[in-house]
Amino acid sequence: MMELPVTTQADRTFNILLQAIVTGEIVPGSRLREIELAKEMGIGRGPLREALNRLESRKLVTKVPHVGAQVVGLDLAEVIEIYQLRENLEGLACELAAQRMSQAQLDALARLIEQHAQFLSDHDGQIYIEQEADLDFHFLIIQGSQNNWLIRLLCDELYHRVRMHRFQSAHHRGRPMQALEDHQRILEALQKRDGELASLLMKRHISAARLLLGQ
Repeated sequence: MMELPVTTQADRTFNILLQAIVTGEIVPGSRLREIELAKEMGIGRGPLREALNRLESRKLVTKVPHVGAQVVGLDLAEVIEIYQLRENLEGLACELAAQRMSQAQLDALARLIEQHAQFLSDHDGQIYIEQEADLDFHFLIIQGSQNNWLIRLLCDELYHRVRMHRFQSAHHRGRPMQALEDHQRILEALQKRDGELASLLMKRHISAARLLLGQ
């Protein structure tokens, strides 16, 4: 997944904890004890608290009275609701991106799809590429929408929850070849600056992924 620039100790701490939570290294329900974490990570309590606050704002950590910071759980019903939001919000992102993405951004999107196709060819369609490169494809389009509300809501909040589910669910079923074909058609619509078609294709793409969740 694309990473944001790291500039401070709090940034580094946030990214380390974020990755550990998303991948399940720190399991849902775990308590994040400040004294122990600060000692283990070799940092002060200030940067650690800032990182924990940011994780809380991303809905990955919750503050429990008399317990402290705790990693959230994630159930299937919540994931399905997130996908329902994604269908509509990313459809809107496509409409905006069709008009606002620069040629350089479209070229970057095309290169990402080429890398995706090469990975699938080299690794016999393994699911890992869908876990990360699939989300990078969506991430680039959302960034290309140039709508800060969409970027904050989707990239800063919902996508980390989606990644948690993909890493931690033994029942996650990928469809990497179909995802690649969907991405290629969405890219073609964006290249033609056809926002209506790109939006429709994106909604269908996410809807199909959502329907797989309950299987």
